[in-house]
Amino acid sequence: MEDLVNLESKLTLLAAPYSPGIVGYLNDYKILVVKVRGEFVWHKHEDTDDFFLVLRGRLTIQLRDRDVVLNEGELFVVPRGVEHCPKADEETHVLLIEPRGTLNTGDAGGQLTVAEREI
Repeated sequence: MEDLVNLESKLTLLAAPYSPGIVGYLNDYKILVVKVRGEFVWHKHEDTDDFFLVLRGRLTIQLRDRDVVLNEGELFVVPRGVEHCPKADEETHVLLIEPRGTLNTGDAGGQLTVAEREI
């Protein structure tokens, strides 16, 4: 990992939506960037909260009882165990912070699950 991380540069390395790349570590947490477009999968993380910070664009985090809409510079933390589904109508850039080993699809698994990778 580099000492200095340019998030815009790292985002150019991501070709597909919902394929996050690790840009750094903070103790036992990984710091990731991801491009979001379209709807992801409904899932939850039993053992950890889920941190979302919108860098560019507009992200909707669907919860079972409401939608949370995030614009650039806004963040939201989905509490552990809460089912959610991110979506974006246009390409949106997001920074995530989560414990190492956390699956991007949580308890849902499936074809959108990707292995952790540094970029």
